[in-house]
Amino acid sequence: MRATSVIACAALTVAGLLSTTGTALAQPTATATPQAAAPPTTTNGPCGYVATPDDPSPRPVSLPPDPKRTPDKGIVKVLLATNQGPMLLSLDRAKAPCTVQSFLHLAKSRFYNFTTCHRLTLYDTLKVLQCGDPTGTGERGPGYSYKDELPTDLPNWPGDATGTRKVYARGTLAMANAGPNTNGSQFFLVFGDSRLRPDYTVFGSVDRLGLKAIDRVAAAGVKPTPETPAPVDGNPNRKTDILLALRLSH
Repeated sequence: MRATSVIACAALTVAGLLSTTGTALAQPTATATPQAAAPPTTTNGPCGYVATPDDPSPRPVSLPPDPKRTPDKGIVKVLLATNQGPMLLSLDRAKAPCTVQSFLHLAKSRFYNFTTCHRLTLYDTLKVLQCGDPTGTGERGPGYSYKDELPTDLPNWPGDATGTRKVYARGTLAMANAGPNTNGSQFFLVFGDSRLRPDYTVFGSVDRLGLKAIDRVAAAGVKPTPETPAPVDGNPNRKTDILLALRLSH
């Protein structure tokens, strides 16, 4: 639901001095309340974050900062404190500067706090835990999108003669999307080497302790439904909540 601003108007009170005839000597006049400036629909920097009014954020969050020179060097550490244990993320600015900029902005805005990782995938060639939607449905984002920063150095999947399928290795941190240039807030953590087209921005990695926590989630499987008693893709049986996303370093 889009956040709206409400302008409250205070009642005017007349406290003017009265003449001997009881007539007010001065009467204040009402002035128009200035309207708040409309939020920008796109940023002017190289990342070009674009508002998505048709898909508003379920939580109040602005467009990320977009300086003329996006920081593109160094590793930034972010701790995901979860109910399954800590997951330490290493965000690589060189790999995906705009993605890292957005992720840090969302963490600073507390967008990820008290959210549920909504999707666990257990296919032989796709093993990921997906998080980043405050509604826990996998259908919402931060109210903006931005461009892909696709990897160019991933190895070919073994046996793929075409070279179109790549290895997203265990420990990879990447962005989920709904097609080209639709990155938002949802991301996935790879806990087993996965075969994918290189259509998903890689922007860092998760540490060994975090992977152990995800392994425990994976071992518990996917929540069954009446239609699918033994699913390999869906809500994790072992509910996984991000309690806090905290930047630890610059």
